[in-house]
Amino acid sequence: MPRKFLIRTFGCQMNEHDSERLAGLLVADGLEATTELEDADVVVLNTCCIRENADNKLYGHLGHLKSLQEARPGLQIAVGGCLAQKDREGLRERAEFVDVVFGTHNLGRAPALLRHAAEHGPITEILDAPDPDGAPEHAPALSAVRELPYAAWVTIQTGCDNSCAFCIVPAVRGPEASRPMDELLEEVRRLAADGVVEVTLLGQNVNSYGRDLTRRRPMFAELLSAVGAVEGIRRVRFTSPHPKDLRPETIAAMADTEAVTPHLHLPLQSGSDRVLAVMRRGYTAQRYLERLAAARAAIDDLAVTTDLIVGFPGETEDDFDQTLAVVAEAAYDSTYTFIFSPRPGTRAAAMEADYVEPAVVADRFERLRAVVERSALVRHEARIGRIEEVLVEGPSRRDPDVLTGRSGQGKLVHFEPAEGQRIPAGSFARVSVTGAAPHHLSGGLLEVTAAPRHRTRIPVSAA
Repeated sequence: MPRKFLIRTFGCQMNEHDSERLAGLLVADGLEATTELEDADVVVLNTCCIRENADNKLYGHLGHLKSLQEARPGLQIAVGGCLAQKDREGLRERAEFVDVVFGTHNLGRAPALLRHAAEHGPITEILDAPDPDGAPEHAPALSAVRELPYAAWVTIQTGCDNSCAFCIVPAVRGPEASRPMDELLEEVRRLAADGVVEVTLLGQNVNSYGRDLTRRRPMFAELLSAVGAVEGIRRVRFTSPHPKDLRPETIAAMADTEAVTPHLHLPLQSGSDRVLAVMRRGYTAQRYLERLAAARAAIDDLAVTTDLIVGFPGETEDDFDQTLAVVAEAAYDSTYTFIFSPRPGTRAAAMEADYVEPAVVADRFERLRAVVERSALVRHEARIGRIEEVLVEGPSRRDPDVLTGRSGQGKLVHFEPAEGQRIPAGSFARVSVTGAAPHHLSGGLLEVTAAPRHRTRIPVSAA
């Protein structure tokens, strides 16, 4: 009987994709996936270090796994990803019972490291850069064990050349490195042949894709157009662009390529020019709003989402008021709002004397949330009476009689099928919108327009 593995993922979409690739490697090595911790012979924690609570969640999980390992000798525990890359031996000092510690540049070595640990004992292997003589850092997404068989992540670049004061990514992912366009297009064609209808292009700064290949200019607009032209791919998404690099040709490619969804995630972080300068973001609030306006003018029915940080060191009440004003003007469809948490090794972590009082941060967070939800509700209510094409994800977690899916804008849509009607995940359906809330739409099914084309895949667990 094959050994079983369970992967738990912390953090961002890049980590989710890494976990799917890792699952594919373990399956190829003869292991079998499980979603039940009690059945697992191998548990892999794929870590993130962007937010402080990711550290806390990791060590909480490790404490539980230590007890499980003591009760079940032979259970292997591996920790990989960004936190492993950053903490290295410090992680092993806090959790000496972990069998394997690996970093962001040697994910492909995980199966071999697990075999080594089984024979010779615990091992830590961290590379500071990809091994030029090793296997490619990004195995094709087709070999991954995808959570959603009809949708796939495609990593177009790794690393980051920016120097944002709050971000640890350049330290743990390395400098920007783009994958060749012909390699990416071949991967997307293979995914389409496997039944994938939606791809999400991933990178730390996707709209600078190709700048390191050409040594002159980004190629992201060309990539968008080319991926959108692949037969069978009905939706192309991407995350995340940097506002300073949002170029007119990228906006034009979004407007002119039918498969590219009308959704732009454009991180603002702060609406204060002073704070943006300390953050080293490379743009002002006015420049940001001008580029956002250009995108909305060119792309019909564009949904816009963003990232915001509350309580960055030194943020004053006036700075925060400027953020509120920009957020109100931008009128986002939704936001990912974070309370500042220092990441050791970043410039912001050394600004301890300027940390904002927690009570002040909490108050600002709630005030910002109210502004965001007000604009989100207005934008959602404006969609009542419209017909949305929805890519069906499956039953709602709260009500199994209700189905959920995503519109082209990326909005969550709840709807009820006819009694006894079964609509499998991966189908496309037309839904008439009858209700709105700040975080979702609701409506009634009109018709199913396309059945899924994919084959069944094994699910990957998330922490």
